[in-house]
Amino acid sequence: MNLSTAEKQQYNRHLILEDIGLEGQLKLKQASVLVIGAGGLSCPVLQYLTAAGVGKIGIVDDDTVDQSNLQRQILYNHKDIGINKAEAAAAHLQLLNPFISFDTYNTRLTKENALALFKKHSIIVDGTDNFPTRYLINDAAVMLNRPVVFGSVFKFEGQVSVFNYRNGPTYRCLYPTPPKSNEVPNCSEIGVLGVLPGIIGSFQANEVLKIILGLGNVLSGKLLTLNALSMQQLLFSFGRNSSMSIDALQDDYETFCGMPKAVKEISFEEYKAQASHFNLLDVRTQTERDEFHIESIHIPLAELALRVHEIPQDKSLLVFCKSGVRGKLAIEILQNNGFKETLVNLKDGLLNGAL
Repeated sequence: MNLSTAEKQQYNRHLILEDIGLEGQLKLKQASVLVIGAGGLSCPVLQYLTAAGVGKIGIVDDDTVDQSNLQRQILYNHKDIGINKAEAAAAHLQLLNPFISFDTYNTRLTKENALALFKKHSIIVDGTDNFPTRYLINDAAVMLNRPVVFGSVFKFEGQVSVFNYRNGPTYRCLYPTPPKSNEVPNCSEIGVLGVLPGIIGSFQANEVLKIILGLGNVLSGKLLTLNALSMQQLLFSFGRNSSMSIDALQDDYETFCGMPKAVKEISFEEYKAQASHFNLLDVRTQTERDEFHIESIHIPLAELALRVHEIPQDKSLLVFCKSGVRGKLAIEILQNNGFKETLVNLKDGLLNGAL
């Protein structure tokens, strides 16, 4: 394998960098990286890995581009709204670097497909925003001996680490048990500083390149935290839990992470056929509701436990949010607070575009 004249021009600044050169650039060309999620964290990861010349990049995401994504997911524009993120990302990235290839997977990562997808790639990037998927990524990576480059953001703070690198500590070593399902809201509920995923995602891309090139000190057994307001960075060390063994994927990661199980769900089409039998409850934030709404009761998820008494119990209740996740949590809260009528979640929430 060698570089064409055009590739040498594309990667000139790497080739003249003493610690990379032709040998390092060929390592990048031969590398294969799987990026889980194509949102705020993954946009800079994908852009920098593409620009660097990583030869094969897989992108897993079943979501479509929404206008609210554009505040932080800088790979997309208004023309991409409604298009699958993995496919939209690959189209933009191919224009940045035509010398590499992309595998797009318009699907969610599940216990049924994780191992098959991971076998195709040597490094995994976790750009997700939910705990069930993070634990699934960890377990599949451990079983197949793949390093995981992890990033997360929360309002103005971010974290970066590398798990399972050369048999190093894993995600479960740092977080052996997940938080309760209602303890850590995602950015669609509380917001996030738009530039923060760009900073953390760039750090993740840096770790991927260090792993491929064998440069520097990989953040294995280290957790880097960043406060974007103070710019304070802290580096914490953690060790491997040698007593922990993972030889199979769990049956249900959502239940493990405290997500409600066995919630009845219906599609919007099913709801329309029997609309008169339901009251509607919107558990999105006020900002989300201001963007668009339909006639319904509105109680944000964070306020629901204290306002259950405001919801009439003369009909079944259809609960909806943006993606269906908060709807499931709302149903659990309602059940725990004595709501007696039938509770139903809108499947996939408003992502299906029905409302």
